[in-house]
Amino acid sequence: MLADLIVRRSHDVFAASREVIPGGVNSPVRSWRAVGGDPLVIASGSGSRITDEDGHEYVDLVGSWGPLILGHAHPAVIAAISEQAHSGTTFGAPTTLELELARLIVEAVPSVEQVRLVSSGTEATMSALRVARGSTGRERILKFEGCYHGHADALLVKAGSGALTFGVPDSPGVPASTAELTLVAQYNDVEGVRSLMRSRGRDIAAVIVEPVAGNMGVVPPAPGFLEMLREETERSGSVLIFDEVITGFRLGLAGAQGRYGIRPDLSCLGKVLGGGMPLAAFGGSRALMQQLAPVGPVYQAGTLSGNPVSVAAGLAALRTLRDTPSAYERLERLASTAETGVRSALAETGVTGCVNRVGSMMTVFFGIASAGNFAEVSRADTNRFARFFRGMLEAGFYLPPSQFEAMFWSLAHDDADVSAFVEAARGVLKRVMA
Repeated sequence: MLADLIVRRSHDVFAASREVIPGGVNSPVRSWRAVGGDPLVIASGSGSRITDEDGHEYVDLVGSWGPLILGHAHPAVIAAISEQAHSGTTFGAPTTLELELARLIVEAVPSVEQVRLVSSGTEATMSALRVARGSTGRERILKFEGCYHGHADALLVKAGSGALTFGVPDSPGVPASTAELTLVAQYNDVEGVRSLMRSRGRDIAAVIVEPVAGNMGVVPPAPGFLEMLREETERSGSVLIFDEVITGFRLGLAGAQGRYGIRPDLSCLGKVLGGGMPLAAFGGSRALMQQLAPVGPVYQAGTLSGNPVSVAAGLAALRTLRDTPSAYERLERLASTAETGVRSALAETGVTGCVNRVGSMMTVFFGIASAGNFAEVSRADTNRFARFFRGMLEAGFYLPPSQFEAMFWSLAHDDADVSAFVEAARGVLKRVMA
């Protein structure tokens, strides 16, 4: 049982961290507030496994929240980091590596003709919105309830009731006047959003969306939803932004837009792009990207943008994916087997729940039969998820510590990992949940 595990070192490190770091963590979900107890403090990772400060090993399905599609400490990535670090860690100047990565992105993602590298997904989405506003001369943007695009003021908003609301601040420190420029609609509401765009589209600079939602748990786009967004933004002259920080290079080299055959105007990329190092990017048509300084009037800058160590890691990761035969087919097979197994276990045990999966992203929801938008997802049984989380941890599986996050399968996982995961889930559902 988890209570019997020796977690003294993790406990002590976390307790000391709370004295000098707010909440003891540098990103809120790491605190385990949603599942209870103190978080494990991770000491190392290799392949599909991580080891905590107390020496306990777990099969990792967090994968640093998505970047580690090759697994922990992949040899090609580590070698690239080491080689570049010996040549210098940062220059604040152009490098050949930047050119090589930009060319790889442009080759892989059909909608991207030019790209700019930044350091985080928040920076990418914030900058893409600035380009959209600068190019259209409009101020309002449209986002979707349950989609998270980083913690920039304009995007840290919540919705009220109804299919469409004006955004209101989701955090102290976000000015109401800024949040009011953000409209919020229901994800997957094809007809409601179409009606909105017909009536308000000429006021909207950009529509920003996760083409596959990953921040309310995994929620795939409904049939026709992304197609409608493309049609209506073209009609209104609004910029369509795909936030592919999670899905970019995760669902294929061309990301979700390749999977669904939709070309946005701007794309935001991150996580897998950096191979586990801090790196993100935004890109799109040459006409839009030429709005950026120094060639255009829209200002964006960053001292560590295109950091050579991060770029070297990203290049190694993307080249490995590109050059590994059937990489994405293997990910699909592993994750599909896991999905089928958990669905079967839910049915066998009579536990109410559903499994959403797209590619190697997966979420098990409890207490609901379907999860197609934020309203449905918000009715999930978080207490049951917390029990499932702790049961799986006792069985040696490290899951995201929140009902509303995605599990990530990687190329480092194998059939044995999947089989063990399904059997562990079945056991937890019988023992703890039924």
